Amino acid sequence: MAFWMQLGEIQSKCEHIAGVPLDTSTADVLHQLYLAKGVLATTAIEGNTLTEREVQDRIRGQLQLPLSREYLGREIDNIVAECNRIANDLWTGGSGQLEVSEIKAFNRAVLKDLPQAERLTPGDIRGYSVEVGAYRGAPAEDCEFLLEKLCLWINDERERAQALGANQIAYAVLRAILTHLYLVWIHPFEDGNGRTARLMEFRILVDAGVPSPAAHLLSNHYNQTRTLYYERLARAGKSGGDVIPFLEYAVQGFLDGLKEQLEVIGNYQCNTIWRDYVYRKFRDARVRSSSDVRARQRELVLSLSEKAAPIPVSELHLLSPRITEQYARKTKKTVTRDLHRLVEMELVELTNAGARARTETILAFLPSRKQS
Repeated sequence: MAFWMQLGEIQSKCEHIAGVPLDTSTADVLHQLYLAKGVLATTAIEGNTLTEREVQDRIRGQLQLPLSREYLGREIDNIVAECNRIANDLWTGGSGQLEVSEIKAFNRAVLKDLPQAERLTPGDIRGYSVEVGAYRGAPAEDCEFLLEKLCLWINDERERAQALGANQIAYAVLRAILTHLYLVWIHPFEDGNGRTARLMEFRILVDAGVPSPAAHLLSNHYNQTRTLYYERLARAGKSGGDVIPFLEYAVQGFLDGLKEQLEVIGNYQCNTIWRDYVYRKFRDARVRSSSDVRARQRELVLSLSEKAAPIPVSELHLLSPRITEQYARKTKKTVTRDLHRLVEMELVELTNAGARARTETILAFLPSRKQS
């Protein structure tokens, strides 16, 4: 029962994220942030050692690596390009039907121009038997057939879910996780099977309407819990087909990731509402001060709101480069006068530790409810 409730919660939270209006800059930040996390995750599992900050810089075109590490950046480039291609194709009316040729194309994309790919042919079905840990992959002669059966199952289940009309995302989550598991079991390629499986997960989720930031969360979960990820994969492989433990593990991680993502989005929304509130307070206040003074005071409270702890009054002029510039030719009395004005407007509070923005004021705008 708890498992099915979690799937319902995933459906609800994905719809919530998809329905939240964000300004362009915030939406871009979220997209870049979770694209970086997802791409880092799916490559880090395979040994890529770049940091999240480096991946973000690489996505922005701001990371140049020495030749000895350039292959790490190229691996990131491959996944980013393929995720963007998949999303753009589906968003512009591409077919949601999956074919074996596309799975092969995923494998070619993730291995493109990587050193180890020189010894093999990316996208080609392996021609020999393999063992992955204690698990033996499907016989080489069966891989093509098994991929065809996998695509047939994926497409049939997609159509069945669409016919039902509701809970498309919940069904897609199950379909995506099982697809990942089955592709890893088949292990059809010489290399890149895990990355290919995670791209298939991403594709299935995006096709079902999961917002792009959320569609990277499964890969991120697998990377954050890498030891458990491999343990659950191994257990499923030895179980004779018991996929429930892996499904439970993946669904719980996806749901936890959605909760964290909604918290991030909520913080962005609160910051936007707070800024609007500050601007409105200055607009509505009956003050005779000049527009420059009001702009300086407004900048002071907004800079304070970015700090988690109170700032000593003696350090207020160092809050930001812009604040430092505005107070460079002012006396301490000016800082004190501005601060007292903000206190009068109930935007700032003075404490023993210093000044703090009263950002909690906007909590009054939330609906009333009983506290648990």
